Amino acid sequence: MTIGFSFRTVASRSAVTRAALACSAVCAAGLLAAAQSPATALADAVPGAPRPATPPRSSLDQPGTQVRPRPGAPDVPEDVSALSWLVADARTGDILAAHNAHRRLPPASTLKTLFALTVLPTLPGSTLHTVRERELEGIGAGSSMVGVAEGITYRVADLWRGVFLNSGNDAVHVLASMNGGWTSTAAQMQAKARSLGADDTRVVSPDGYDTPGQVSSAYDLAVFGRDGLRNPDFARYCSTAEAMFPGLAGTSYGIQNTNRLLTGANGVERYPGLIGVKNGYTTNAGNTLVAAAKHGGRTLVVTVMNPQAGGGLTVYEEARSLLDWGFAAAGEVDPVGTLPEAPAAPPAGPSAPAQPAPRPGRAAGPGSAAGPAAAARPQHSARPTAAASSQDEGLDWSGAAEIAGAAVLGAAGVALGLRLKAARSGRG
Repeated sequence: MTIGFSFRTVASRSAVTRAALACSAVCAAGLLAAAQSPATALADAVPGAPRPATPPRSSLDQPGTQVRPRPGAPDVPEDVSALSWLVADARTGDILAAHNAHRRLPPASTLKTLFALTVLPTLPGSTLHTVRERELEGIGAGSSMVGVAEGITYRVADLWRGVFLNSGNDAVHVLASMNGGWTSTAAQMQAKARSLGADDTRVVSPDGYDTPGQVSSAYDLAVFGRDGLRNPDFARYCSTAEAMFPGLAGTSYGIQNTNRLLTGANGVERYPGLIGVKNGYTTNAGNTLVAAAKHGGRTLVVTVMNPQAGGGLTVYEEARSLLDWGFAAAGEVDPVGTLPEAPAAPPAGPSAPAQPAPRPGRAAGPGSAAGPAAAARPQHSARPTAAASSQDEGLDWSGAAEIAGAAVLGAAGVALGLRLKAARSGRG
């Protein structure tokens, strides 16, 4: 659309032209600001803010070792004999390298990570529970035990230490009973795995005991470990090296974490910065391990399933090699895949009381335990953003529109004033 004005002098038309051009520029700038998306505006406003990017194409479904090294990147350790393994950045979820990541294998007690993710939010650590005989029935022969006994009253936090440190299947049985029963807990764990995007896992026995059909994968175990570290109680339990456990007649005895990378026991050198997470062993699964360590500002999660070389301690040395490589390769390799975004951390939940005094609980009590139907509901994933928005950062749509509108009004006002001035000049 063209707007015409009648002027008596060339000078007047020139002035109007200059004013109109200036106002048009202001209007164009305002309209461009309005057309800019909020995410892009924030990315420009914050130096170094990440911009949206296409996720890397995953190669995890391919057999064998998957890694995308840049020039000069360190070589992946060749002496790792595990049937399946994975190295991932716990913060970003980027998978730095993997070997048969989705191969479905028996998980042994590393499945207790999923058990904890499922049940921890429902049972406050300060809750007291007296164990009944029926809660200890059905424990598999040869199971690892922490020494839970009928008739003794335990704090839930004690039972969780029995799960994480001694891998006690007896403690798992009692907690599962408090959570609604063995079958219900298995169903809840299965639903939890699906909600996390861990589709390789099939839960039959919540304690990880060898059971036909029970499988997981290095990928899924990394998902469980990564998500568990976001829960303060989970992180505290899995990083505890030693604790006291209630015994008969008011006595107590010491227990030690069976994760050798954490304790440095049995001739295995402790790994610097190790956070946990969980080890396991069964006849069918062999040795399995989920390990996490932090160096500087970076945390890595490593999973190792069933090494084929050496003895029972090989799983720790292979995890050590992969952690060393992962920290050295940070920024030197492109991701071969990405772990799914973990759901947002649950609202204030049960807090594990520090020994010896219990801490106040931060979650709903045992009566609020979610059943399988509730557990099956998918949780919303937390999505990364370019930067945190504030009133001082960038422009929103309404602000940009106001600027554009003001520019248009300003242009009209200037044009009208010049037209009146030109008219007065003509009359004089």
